[in-house]
Amino acid sequence: MGILQNLLFTICIALRCVTSAVGVIHVTGYVGREVNVSCSYDEGYESYEKYLCKNDCGDSDVLVTTSESRKNKYRIHDDKTARIFTTTISDLHSEDAGKYWCGVTRNGKDIYTEVELKLAQDSCCDTVTKIESYEGFSESIVCPYESRYQNNPKYICRGNRPSTCRQQALITSDNKQNGRFRLDDDKLLGTFTVNISSLTKNDSGSYLCGVQRNSDLDVFSAVELKVKEWCCVKSKTASGTAGYPLTFQCPYPSQHYDNSKFLCKGDHRNNCTNVTSQSRFTVQDDGFSHFFLVIIAELETADAGTYWCGSDSQWRVENYTKVELSVEAVHYAVYAVVPVVLLICVLVIIYKYKCYNVRETEAVMDRNTPKAEDVIDAEEGEIYGNQEFVLTFKQQSALNHFDDPVGDEPDYKNFTTEELYSNENYHKANKR
Repeated sequence: MGILQNLLFTICIALRCVTSAVGVIHVTGYVGREVNVSCSYDEGYESYEKYLCKNDCGDSDVLVTTSESRKNKYRIHDDKTARIFTTTISDLHSEDAGKYWCGVTRNGKDIYTEVELKLAQDSCCDTVTKIESYEGFSESIVCPYESRYQNNPKYICRGNRPSTCRQQALITSDNKQNGRFRLDDDKLLGTFTVNISSLTKNDSGSYLCGVQRNSDLDVFSAVELKVKEWCCVKSKTASGTAGYPLTFQCPYPSQHYDNSKFLCKGDHRNNCTNVTSQSRFTVQDDGFSHFFLVIIAELETADAGTYWCGSDSQWRVENYTKVELSVEAVHYAVYAVVPVVLLICVLVIIYKYKCYNVRETEAVMDRNTPKAEDVIDAEEGEIYGNQEFVLTFKQQSALNHFDDPVGDEPDYKNFTTEELYSNENYHKANKR
C-alpha cells in the first residue's frame, strides 16, 4: 500500500497534480541556528492534520505532524485563526538544505506546498570597516546598500551574527530615534547613517548594518568600533593673582590657521561654556608660531578652574588643549603685618645684643675679682707676702688726706709709730 502511494505521489508531481495554495516558499537559515517554515492553508481545513515532509513524502519522509507536535529537532504549531501552520527546524546542518513539502491531510490527495531551504554560515563579513573615536564624543556609522534596496527596511545591531541581528536591532528605519542612536536613510546616495552620541568604552565592538530581504538572507556590512579612553589630550597649567592680568598660550596645528579659535570653561569639554564673550577675556592669534594667546585683563578668584582651548570644532583630541588655572587671592592684611613683624625682629636683635654685652662685662669682672673663698683659703705665707702692698695702700690713703686742702687733719692715732717713721722720707721729699 505504501509503495502504491509513493508511486501515485510521484506520478502526480510529474503531472503537476499536486494542489498548492501558494507558489514555492523560499526559506534561508544559518548553520547552527534554527529556521521557521510557515505554510498557509484555505478555510475549511482548520481541523485537518498538517505535516512537514521531505523528498517524496513517503511514510519515512514525514518529519513532524500536528498530531505529534514535537519530534527530534522539529516542532510544529497550527494557528487555526490565521490558518498558518509553522514548523521550526533547530540545530541546522548543511545536510538540512534542500526541498521540503508542507502537507495538509485530506481524503483523496493531500494538499502540498513546496519549500526550498537554503543555508549559510552564521558569520559576516569578508570586509570590515574600522572606526576609532573617544569617550564622550559622537560618531557616525555609514552603511552603504544597493539601489534596489532603497525601500527595504534597514537596521543595525551589535555583534557579528546575522542570524539574530534583526531580532536584536539597536535601531531600525521604522523607528529613527532610540536613546543615543539615530538612523537616517539617504536613498539618493544609497547609504543609511547611524549616529551614536555620548560614546563610552562599552560601545566598543562589532556592529552589523542590515538590509532586510523577505525571500532571502538579509544583506549585511560589518563595522568595528573602538572607543578610546579620553585621556590623551594635551594638558598644561597656569596660575595668577586676583586683580592682575594673566596671559597663556594655546597651540594649534598649522593647517588650522584659518579656523576659528575657541576658549571655554568647564570640568568636561562636553559641558564647557564659551568665555570669550566676556570683556575681560581676549583671544589673539599668532599665526607664525601656531598658537594663540588668551589674555585675561583682570583675574578674579572665580576664574579658577578647567579651560579648553583649540581650533577644531570636531574636538579631535590632538587639536585642543586642557588648561588648569589657579588664582591666588590677595590678602591685604599681610602687608600691614609685615612692618610690625620687622620692627619686632629688630627690637629682639637689639635686646639680645645688649644682653650679650652685659654678660661679657660681668664675665670680665668676675675673672679680675678674687673670690672670698680664695682669700680665706690662701695660706699664711701668701698674706705676709703682701705686707708691702698693704703698707703702700695705707700710705697712699694717708697722703690723699694730706693733699686735701679742705679735708680733715690726718688721724695720727690710726697709724703706728713704725708706719709714721717709714713715711718720713716721703714727707721730706715732698717738702723739697
